[in-house]
Amino acid sequence: MQLPEPDPDILGRRDAIIAGLSALFPHDRVSDHVIHDTASMRVFECDGLSAYRQLPLVVVLPETTEQVSKVLEFCHRGGVKVVARGAGTSLSGGALPLADAVVLGLGKFNRILDIDYANRCVVAEAGVANMAITDAVAPDGFFYGPDPSSQVACSIGGNIAENSGGVHCLKYGLTTNNVLGVKMVLIDGRVVEIGGRHLDAGGYDLLGVITGSEGLLGVITEVTLRILASPEDVCALLLGFPSAAAAGECVAAIIGSGIIPAGMEMMDRPAIHATEEFVHAGYPLDAEALLIVELDGPSPEVEYLVKRVQDLAQHSGANYTRISQNDAERERFWAGRKNAFPAVGRISPDYYCMDGTIPRARLAEVLVRISEMSEQYGLAVANVFHAGDGNLHPLILYDANVPGELEKTEQFGSDILRLCVEVGGVLTGEHGVGVEKRDLMGEMFTDIDLEQQQRIKCAFDPDQLLNPGKVFPVLHRCVELGRAHVHGGKIPFPHLPRL
Repeated sequence: MQLPEPDPDILGRRDAIIAGLSALFPHDRVSDHVIHDTASMRVFECDGLSAYRQLPLVVVLPETTEQVSKVLEFCHRGGVKVVARGAGTSLSGGALPLADAVVLGLGKFNRILDIDYANRCVVAEAGVANMAITDAVAPDGFFYGPDPSSQVACSIGGNIAENSGGVHCLKYGLTTNNVLGVKMVLIDGRVVEIGGRHLDAGGYDLLGVITGSEGLLGVITEVTLRILASPEDVCALLLGFPSAAAAGECVAAIIGSGIIPAGMEMMDRPAIHATEEFVHAGYPLDAEALLIVELDGPSPEVEYLVKRVQDLAQHSGANYTRISQNDAERERFWAGRKNAFPAVGRISPDYYCMDGTIPRARLAEVLVRISEMSEQYGLAVANVFHAGDGNLHPLILYDANVPGELEKTEQFGSDILRLCVEVGGVLTGEHGVGVEKRDLMGEMFTDIDLEQQQRIKCAFDPDQLLNPGKVFPVLHRCVELGRAHVHGGKIPFPHLPRL
């Protein structure tokens, strides 16, 4: 993995850039907003993909949209690159700094601005943690659907950047299905608002373009999210199987019967054992594969669906069945799954969390192929994934202190992602491309596809200052791609004033 070579001109102007950024904030509070000493910047040198580290040029921590606007305007005028950062939980290197770039941290954007039950939405700043949305509305009988495993820490703005999912995305959708609007600052400092407190906006689907754009198009400071009424009843089943193939057959049978669970997660034997030792959720240690199936809705419907799922599981060869008797037990089932990643971290010096999506019908085949690769590379794998939508999260166990093992792990991970594409899937389900999958984009897209995607970036960021080095394996200059479709070489929304 390589990032663009640092611009020596920018590095040479570092002191002037720090001075210029410092001038944008109140004199007596500059140290709260501009960080440039090496020790303090260590906190920002990587995101959740901690195998890659790079100190930034300087870190800026604004706390208002106006301040973000001034920072971006300053960087745009000086040709300085910018990497936006939320909570830093990205697992694809999406928030990895550059040596000649400003890291623009949004940790101070941590307020919920409005809860609008009449329109069933919440307006929040981009740095608010995912879990905080549900916590704010749960007392009134509502919740926010997307729930990544890192939901106690990951930010809503970061969720939009990566189009995050979670265990309940099968029924309630990914982030893109639950975002109604954003306030975003463009690279030249202009502030635009897209969408709002309504289900759909007229015109082009710019909100869809922005969601999952990985910080390449603008910096989101405020979001409007859809909230849902909490279901009357919720029940979870813990299902053990003698093989991953049998569990995969059960997944296909449940979906094929027309049942859409609120969540359906699968873990293999290594993941079961690691998690049970850590969380003590009551998982069956003799199972080769485990399914957690959650059903929600009116009580009579849930009762009926639980029986249906039991029958389908038994027909698929389940040798263990346990039904949650109360919310506390159901939450224990999920506590294991939610803590699977740290649980695996207890049994291996390092692990590499992959993210690819496959057709459900190919699940058993893909797991067998991953097992074969594990033997080939001599690296253990624990599989944890969203079985309902085919989003795999193989965890490759390795030791970074062993020379060459990280490189071998990266190759193993690349082969898993190539396999996902080979069987009709995609490179990512929710972690994004970042730097991790950047050089594999050609496995999934043609050169024409990638050039078209870059033209969208050029429309928003013609000088390519936002998060460069991410997503695209070959970065073309906008003039090479042609910008005739952008009036006068300007970025979009010329009619919108700065707010």
